[in-house]
Amino acid sequence: MIREAELVWFKSSYSGGTDGNSCVELALTPAIIHIRDSKHTDGPRLTLTPAAWASFLPYAAQR
Repeated sequence: MIREAELVWFKSSYSGGTDGNSCVELALTPAIIHIRDSKHTDGPRLTLTPAAWASFLPYAAQR
């Protein structure tokens, strides 16, 4: 099991916003995609399987 301290977070290429503050950060592991708000790094997080993430991306791209 990967511990929190071992996660490497990066800004998603799907993040946007003209002010630069609307960022989603991801940390990838083989079994889980970890997602958080860059402004609230200690806040709630979403975790998805790679298959669920792949299904979500086309939906999000249309919004």
